[in-house]
Amino acid sequence: MIAILDYGVGNLKSIFKALSKVGGSPEITRKPEDLETADAIVLPGVGAVKPAMEKLREFERTIKSSEVPVIGICLGMQLFATESLEGGRHRCLNIIPGVVKRFPESSGKIPHMGWNQIKIAKKHPVFDGIEDESFFYFVHSYYLETSMNYVIGNTNYGIEFASAVAKDNFLGVQFHPEKSGDNGLLLLKNFVEL
Repeated sequence: MIAILDYGVGNLKSIFKALSKVGGSPEITRKPEDLETADAIVLPGVGAVKPAMEKLREFERTIKSSEVPVIGICLGMQLFATESLEGGRHRCLNIIPGVVKRFPESSGKIPHMGWNQIKIAKKHPVFDGIEDESFFYFVHSYYLETSMNYVIGNTNYGIEFASAVAKDNFLGVQFHPEKSGDNGLLLLKNFVEL
């Protein structure tokens, strides 16, 4: 079972459908005990960091101690950071050391919305069969600034930012694979097979 964690953010149904389509067995849950028996965990993400972290606190210990594959999508990836500067300063899960910052105005129109390319920075099984500089779909105003030790994919939007990160069994993607056509479905299939 792939546990899609419902912590008050949007986009649960589209990630549920996409995971089902690639052979996963997803379940949307609000129960910490479901995370303990899951084969994989998904932190979806359309929303704001402060309310998301408030609802995520009861799951924090279970998520951080998990040994199964865990993917954070968009806001879900940002919640892996040490802290976020979205609307103040907020402590996050501190799984991947770094700070979530707003794009500078010089980057272009904010939010960064639409199709953009991923430059694969490091080989990772989640990118199996996906060509370098493939396009994925983004919607975000903030990005994770972190060490290159954790970056497996970069994207340029006025600045180069981490669009995919990994540490141990944790994987984060800033884009929405469930809205990214064949490449997104392949990435989710690779995640299901981890």
